Amino acid sequence: MEIKALASGSTGNAYIVGDGQTTVLLDAGIPVKALQVGSGFRLRQFAGCFITHAHKDHSKAAAGLARLGMDIYTSQGTIDACGLAGHRMHPVKALEEFQLGTFQVLPFDVEHVVPEPLGFLLTSTATGEKLLYFTDTYFVRYRFTGLTHIMAECNYSREGIQRSVEAGYIPIERVPRLELFVREQRTI
Repeated sequence: MEIKALASGSTGNAYIVGDGQTTVLLDAGIPVKALQVGSGFRLRQFAGCFITHAHKDHSKAAAGLARLGMDIYTSQGTIDACGLAGHRMHPVKALEEFQLGTFQVLPFDVEHVVPEPLGFLLTSTATGEKLLYFTDTYFVRYRFTGLTHIMAECNYSREGIQRSVEAGYIPIERVPRLELFVREQRTI
């Protein structure tokens, strides 16, 4: 399996994943122009794009990619929260597997402060490799066997936590636990 990181972090996330037969985009949190450059101006090579959740650092280019003809696979909650529409939007549900090219795809629910965030398990029917991809979550409740690749993206900012509390996404009571988790992770 080939993996190319185009961007990772709070300013944007996007990854190209291919198995030699099918190529997909994981998240589209950078401008379409940057995706075009990062893909060598070959956006048509992608069988589709999987969006994990509605935050712009993961979904910024979703509407633009759909206008350019790319199919977008994400939860209905993400579609609604991002205001996405059109025949290129394919709502998927947690634990309902589907096929896209040579990838068997299993979306799964994760814990985050947005409507219906997802992680994705991609199994290549061409190579047998399994990629587990999840972002911005503090807990994955499922066990996955036979993994050959794990991609986990997360970041933390006090300002982001404060905005989430003010918007009502995170209960104020959860903030000390989040900060404790971050301190523990940094000391390992």
